[in-house]
Amino acid sequence: MRDAGKGEFSRGWTVLLAALVATMCGASPVPFNTIGSFLKPLSAEFGWNPGQIMIGIMCYGLTGCIMAPIVGALADKYGARRVGLLSLIGFGLAFAGVGLVSSLPMFYVMYVLIGLLGIGSTPITWSRAVNLWFVQNRGLALGIMLLGTGVAGFILPSLTVYLINNAGWRWAYGVIALLPLLVALPVVIAFMREPKLGEVPSADAGTSTKTGFTLAAALRDKRFWIMIVSFTLVSIAYGGFHTNLQNMIRLKGISDGTGALIAGCVGLSIIVGRVGTGLLVDRFWAPLVALPLLSMPALACGIFITDAPPLALIVLAAVMLGFAAGAETDLIAYLAGRYFGMAYYGRIYGMLYAAFAGGSAISPPLYGYVVSTHGNYTPILIASAVMFVAGAILLMLLGRYPTSFPAVKPA
Repeated sequence: MRDAGKGEFSRGWTVLLAALVATMCGASPVPFNTIGSFLKPLSAEFGWNPGQIMIGIMCYGLTGCIMAPIVGALADKYGARRVGLLSLIGFGLAFAGVGLVSSLPMFYVMYVLIGLLGIGSTPITWSRAVNLWFVQNRGLALGIMLLGTGVAGFILPSLTVYLINNAGWRWAYGVIALLPLLVALPVVIAFMREPKLGEVPSADAGTSTKTGFTLAAALRDKRFWIMIVSFTLVSIAYGGFHTNLQNMIRLKGISDGTGALIAGCVGLSIIVGRVGTGLLVDRFWAPLVALPLLSMPALACGIFITDAPPLALIVLAAVMLGFAAGAETDLIAYLAGRYFGMAYYGRIYGMLYAAFAGGSAISPPLYGYVVSTHGNYTPILIASAVMFVAGAILLMLLGRYPTSFPAVKPA
């Protein structure tokens, strides 16, 4: 078993590297980890409040929510490489276009385009290839792939503040857009592919017949809906917390530079959460692993509810938030494969990701609305603490992993 695991990495490490880089530069981490830095310059130039600006993230997320199952189906049919390459190009061009806007409606339109063109540059696409290359170490491999979001979360807040301070917010959008175009695209062209028949010891690699649930069967399964509700609750709690984190820190009287560094701590803890979750779910029942990790941010909510928390506690809150983020997106990909198989993985994962994207989309403007009307985030933080714990407990209802799946021929 251990030798088989080592063989998986020797065969699939280049694909895993491509998936990691593409995830890091794709539409999953980049919009969420930059918008907090853009709040201040956009407000200064146009007079938009945080709630109005965060509607842009909602436009992106809701569009991605609609597109996720479609992109998943395209990845099932045409493969991760083709779908991912086109989406990286679309995402880069759309993100650069935000730097050209001159009105709030145009700002929203560009974020819709980011969701429309860029959703294929997210783990919806790349996790399909990783799942096919890795079986014994699937959880760890998915965790390594999703390290990309942690690396982005660590680098992007400070990079965005630096670019805004030295070149202006418009140029900042343009420079960050080079990540998918000049960094991820060449790596994906060089290394991303799905395994051929006989290349890996998996019944689902390179064959026309695969094993797993159809989308229709998954939709009739209560476990699918447990995941949907759980991921929606946690993403509503998490999405606005993450995007508004720098503003929350600013309201505590801490400078923008220090706030960006603390936001970077989320990225570092995402990295730890990704690898740690991956290692643990390969050895233990995944819902049990998720219970403490997804509940932890409830304590972070409590820290930010207090009037003047010490800097050390604010950093701790950021770290706990990152651990949960590291666990959740890893779990979506892992649980989709373990409970429903690979035959229609892209479609099923796309639906689960849509729930996550939808919750993440409505959350930032909800947080923004609360702070605009109440002057603080306390009401939404109380609600979020409850949602973090409820989402974690729900996954405990999933039951044992299936021991076999029906053989089907994907459409």
